[in-house]
Amino acid sequence: MASRIDVSSASLSGVSDLARRFAATRQLTLDLAAPLSDADVSAQSMPDASPAKWHLAHTTWFFETFVLRDHQPSYRLFDDRYPYLFNSYYEAEGPRHARARRGLLTRPSLDQVRAWRDHVDAAVQAALPGLPPAAHALIELGIQHEQQHQELLLTDIKHLFAQNPLGPALWEPEPRFAFEAARSSAPSASAPDPAGALTWVTGAEGIVAVGHDGDGFAFDCEVPRFSVLLTPHALASRPVTNGEWQQFIADGGYRTASLWLSDGWAWVQAQDVDAPAYWRDGRCFTLSGWREIDPDAPVTHISLFEADAFAAWAGARLPTEHEWEAAAAPLDPAAGQQLDAAGPVQPAAQAAATGLQQMFGSVWEWTGSAYRPYPGFRPAPGAVGEYNGKFMSGQFVLKGGSCATPRGHARASYRNFFYPHQRWQFTGLRLARDL
Repeated sequence: MASRIDVSSASLSGVSDLARRFAATRQLTLDLAAPLSDADVSAQSMPDASPAKWHLAHTTWFFETFVLRDHQPSYRLFDDRYPYLFNSYYEAEGPRHARARRGLLTRPSLDQVRAWRDHVDAAVQAALPGLPPAAHALIELGIQHEQQHQELLLTDIKHLFAQNPLGPALWEPEPRFAFEAARSSAPSASAPDPAGALTWVTGAEGIVAVGHDGDGFAFDCEVPRFSVLLTPHALASRPVTNGEWQQFIADGGYRTASLWLSDGWAWVQAQDVDAPAYWRDGRCFTLSGWREIDPDAPVTHISLFEADAFAAWAGARLPTEHEWEAAAAPLDPAAGQQLDAAGPVQPAAQAAATGLQQMFGSVWEWTGSAYRPYPGFRPAPGAVGEYNGKFMSGQFVLKGGSCATPRGHARASYRNFFYPHQRWQFTGLRLARDL
């Protein structure tokens, strides 16, 4: 996931605003990790996930490398061994520690990583007023990059804690857990015909413009803006719910090969998949421990394969990313259930309303669109050009953000992307159909 790096408009709201947002972003990461022990932050539960300590360190490496090292001649690295440990995938930055072995990095300690963060933060703030516009653009990119890692930190910790028979909670649930507060006003998802029970909103038709438009920040994969032809279609007014997913399970959805893509059916068989991730005996694991499944909340932690099979079962399909973007463009991307501060995180039901609901926040929504470059796409020069472009193979686009996406990070043109079997993120779906 990455950035346009438009150095001509790098300081989006002035140096003081950039400094404020830098400090707030760096602090939120620390707040999210505050309940964790040194043991918690060092463990790695699978190759796709990284230890929380690695997230704390990697985001620091990003600022130290691309801002201080490259734009502050007097700066000296805090520890010249750290770039090898905490470079993620930047080939231009040289060799690095293997991703699947990040959980073996018991040293440096959590306290040492925090000390490094403090050192880099102070150096960036001191240097910021005198840095050139290109460095301001990189700080903006670093803020957006760290916001992505805030969500990854939460989903990676959730996966780690789910492996523990004790079912530990990162945070205790709120006095009234989200779905208990929403029950009285949210529609029940108990109808036997999911597609028939949904409200449908007619989508844009004809030639429409998609891709980032404006002076604000955008990742490089969101540009350039271009035109596409949309045929008549409609989108469901809300995401698919847990209750509807329970119907899919009860109707043999995971046992019916005709609903599945060939690769998806092979994955179901090989992995013995019969429910969304973190579901067990009518309960689901959350960052507040094991909880009752809320039938009215959006289903989450599903793969593209599962989303596509559900759509086939419901007599519908997944939207294309351009259908989704055109529908979301007039809506407020800062609305909905998104991350504002450290605390309980879990998708919740929304009270009934007209029009499109929960387009931003709650769950990332799978689309049927492959993650490929837009016409005229060019990666940024230098190492940061590796941020997005080289991953445009074999992955699918998700839209909208989730309950763990920092508020202000999402927009209609945003393109998240994962491989079709991955589901440890807060991934869900919204149905579409042709008209």
